[in-house]
Amino acid sequence: MSPRPGFVLEVDGSSPPTLFWHGERLSLEQLPPGSRVIYPPEPIDPLQDPVTAIRAALTHPVGDRDPLPALLVPGMKLTIAFDDISLPLPPMERPDIRQLVIEEVLDLAAGAGVDDVALVAALALHRRMTEPELRHALGDRIYDAFAPFGLLSQHDAEDPTNLVHLGCTSRGEDVEINRRAAESDLLVYVNINLVTMDGGHKSVATGLASYKSLRHHHNPATMQASRSFMDQHRSELHSSNWRMGRLIAESGITVFQIETTLNNDTFPGAFRFLQKREWEWRGKDRLGYLAASKALDGTPPRLARRIFHSVRAPHRLTSVQAGEVESVHELTTAQVWRQQGVVVEGQTDILTMGLPYISPYNVNSILNPILVACLGLGYLFNLYRNKPLVREGGVVIMTHPTPWAFDPVHHPSYIDFFEEVLSETTDPTLVAERFEESYATDPWYIHLYRTGHAYHGVHPFYMWYWCAHALSHLGGVIVVGGDPKAVRRLGFRPASALEDALEMAKDVVGPTPTLTHLHAPPLLMADVQ
Repeated sequence: MSPRPGFVLEVDGSSPPTLFWHGERLSLEQLPPGSRVIYPPEPIDPLQDPVTAIRAALTHPVGDRDPLPALLVPGMKLTIAFDDISLPLPPMERPDIRQLVIEEVLDLAAGAGVDDVALVAALALHRRMTEPELRHALGDRIYDAFAPFGLLSQHDAEDPTNLVHLGCTSRGEDVEINRRAAESDLLVYVNINLVTMDGGHKSVATGLASYKSLRHHHNPATMQASRSFMDQHRSELHSSNWRMGRLIAESGITVFQIETTLNNDTFPGAFRFLQKREWEWRGKDRLGYLAASKALDGTPPRLARRIFHSVRAPHRLTSVQAGEVESVHELTTAQVWRQQGVVVEGQTDILTMGLPYISPYNVNSILNPILVACLGLGYLFNLYRNKPLVREGGVVIMTHPTPWAFDPVHHPSYIDFFEEVLSETTDPTLVAERFEESYATDPWYIHLYRTGHAYHGVHPFYMWYWCAHALSHLGGVIVVGGDPKAVRRLGFRPASALEDALEMAKDVVGPTPTLTHLHAPPLLMADVQ
C-alpha cells in the first residue's frame, strides 16, 4: 500500500481536538469550525538496501563528475566533510546515514591506495560536537581510526592559519573557507537534506566558511529579500551561496557532493501517535497520548528535556545522489518535496503552530527564547513554496513555554544578546548596525567557540535575522503559555490560552478570521496556491 500524501482537514463539529506541541509538553486544542489543519504526508517507502544504493551513487554520479573510484589515486590529498549535529532532527537511530556513506567512501579510498585522508565536521559558526555526538554520527570504527591521530577535526572559522581566501564574487562577497578542504585534491561532502534549504553549494560555502564570508548572506537585508528560504528561486540566501559555490569551483577545488534524503518517520515506540491524524487514533494511540501527556505534566522541565533529547528517530534513507553539486541538488530537492509537499489552497489570516522541544541549534540543550523565535518564525513560518501560509499583515500564534532560561555552555552570547540587545531594539536592521560587530569579534566568545562547545558570539544575531522575513510580513506574533516577560522581550504578545490568543488576533486581522494550523513535526512543506 502506498503511503498517503499530505492532507488539509477542514474542521467541523465532529472533528476531534488537534494536537499541539508545547515544548516538552503536549496538549489537545479544539479549533473553531471552518479552521484548516495541514497534515504532513505519511513516510514514503525507504530504500531496501541503503549500502547498495550508496555504492551505486558513488559509481554512477550525476552532472559533470567522474565516478568516485576514478577520482581516487595514490598520493592524493582527500578530505571528507560532513554535516554537523544540527541534522537530522531528532537525531536518527544508529547507524547514522553519514556513517554508512563515509564508510563506503573510505573503503574506495583504501582500495585505491589513498593514504592522506582527513575528516572535517562542517560547523560554520555552530558549536563543536562532543565525542559521543561524533561517535553517533560516524560510528565507533571511523572515530577510533581517525580521532586519536588528529585526522578528525571540526571546522574552526576563527583559526586564520586554517582558512584560505579564494576571492570575491561578482557582488563583492568574500569567499573564505577551510584550508584543508581548499588545498585537497578532492573534497567529498556528505550531506543530509532535512529541508530543501539544506545542501547544494550551501554545504561548502556555509559549512566550511568563516565569519568574513557568512556575513554576506547571514544578514537582515538578505533574509528580508528572501521570499522563502525553502524555495530556491525566491531565496537570496540561496543565490548568495550559489555565487560563492561557483567561485569555489572556478578556483579549482573539486567537490564531489553526496546528498541524502530521509523519510519523515520521526517518532519511535511510545510516541507513534504523533505520526497519525487525530481522528484516526485507535485505543492504543489515545492511551499513548494520555500516558505521555500525564507523565510529562508531572515531570520537571529539566528531566522532560533529557527524556525528549534521548529520542532517536527511525528515519530511513529514501534517496542518495552524488556527483557535481548543482546536478545533485536538483535531484535532492525533488526528493524532499516528494516526501514533504502538501498542496494548500490560499493563505490564511491566522497561522497557529505548536513548537516542539528541538531545533537545529539546541540539540542536547534548552530551546531558549531566541531559538523559540527562530524555530517558529525562521523555520516553520518558511515551510512553504510560492507564498506564505499566512497573508501579509496576518498573525502567527505559537505555543511554547518560552522560559527565560539559557544553556551557559552552548549559548553564552545568547544570554547577553537577550539582556543587552533586545532590551534596546528588536528591529533586525538596527540590531545588526548597533551590536553585531562587537559580538562577532569579542575575544571571550571566540575563545569559547574555539575551545569549548559554544556557538559563536554572533550566532544569536543570525537566529534573530532568520526571523526578519516573517517579522516584516506579519501584523503580530502571539505566544501561548510562554513566560510573559520573555515573550515581551522578544517583541511578541503573551497569552495564557489559545482561546485568548485567538481573540487577541482578531484585533489585528478582523472579527471573522480564517485560521490554519501547521501540524508539524513531522515536517511538511506547504505548496501554497
